[in-house]
Amino acid sequence: MAKPGDSLQQQLTVSADEKERELKGAERAAVLLLALGEDHGAPIWQKLDEIEVRQVSAAMANLGPVTPTMLENLFIDFVRKLSSKGALTGNVDATERLLASFLPGDRVNIIMEEIRGPAGRNMWEKLSNVQENVLANYLKNEYPQTVAVVLSKINSDHAARVLGILPEELALEVVSRMLRMDAVQKEVLEKVEQTLRVEFMSNLTNTSRRDSHEMMADIFNNFDRQTEARFLAALEEENRESADRIKTLMFTFDDLLKLDAASCQTLLRHVEKDQLAIALKGSTDSARDFFFGNMSSRAAKLLKDDMDALGPVRLRDVDEAQTSMVNKAKDLAAKGDIMISKSKSDDEIIY
Repeated sequence: MAKPGDSLQQQLTVSADEKERELKGAERAAVLLLALGEDHGAPIWQKLDEIEVRQVSAAMANLGPVTPTMLENLFIDFVRKLSSKGALTGNVDATERLLASFLPGDRVNIIMEEIRGPAGRNMWEKLSNVQENVLANYLKNEYPQTVAVVLSKINSDHAARVLGILPEELALEVVSRMLRMDAVQKEVLEKVEQTLRVEFMSNLTNTSRRDSHEMMADIFNNFDRQTEARFLAALEEENRESADRIKTLMFTFDDLLKLDAASCQTLLRHVEKDQLAIALKGSTDSARDFFFGNMSSRAAKLLKDDMDALGPVRLRDVDEAQTSMVNKAKDLAAKGDIMISKSKSDDEIIY
């Protein structure tokens, strides 16, 4: 098999037992351009638009070996120009060398950075993995038409979540623009993409950095009771303000008692009965009454019987069961299945 540093001529030697496969889509163009090489392929590359260059480049970088039979099936008129035992291997280095022969260095770097990125994602796929609140916070200061272009290019489910976070007036204007949107001109798309890359993606690390108190609250949430109490007591002596802020941000088992009936019942459906029995065994009477009140009479009686049958339970087991319920509630809230709140006010905090 060819190595990344091999010349194109060296890449024309692949073992005969390589597995045959069908080349599809951009792979076909990638094989042709590899076969044509730098001199003959350059005029074709220059006629491709930005998106086409990226698609073909990504396909080429992940192409792997192409056997003579595969070449003959796809490019029968080109087989005469290759060795009868010829083959090609597409790889990252060969792609970069070929692009560098006819594209400016900064453009090559941008394309290769995307190819070498996680799973070779392009700009829009990367954008679809940015947290919706971070993306919405950036887009709310952009023109509605720009926002419409961006949301039309990312995954629809992600676009829906971003749209739901945007200010209502802006969101409605964006929806109106998207409904009237025709094919986006290449120049407009390139300008939007370049702006996102320079102004947003390059600063994403700083933009999405978590508040340190929020991070510590998550850590404290996973402590057992004794460890949590010990650290909070020590922190209160050293920095009461930080300790109070962490306690405010923490979501604990007691906060589950603020769930509305529908959310509580959804949570109960996702918690194992034996885990629930242990969690309530070490809880307060008010917590037990709350959860029993969100069950049928029969289910509540069965759960009480299970709790009685447990006998004494270790505090550590209770902590683990309650922490598991809290984490399950956060998971369900993140999916939008339930709503959880840190206070009794109307200001709900979604985790």
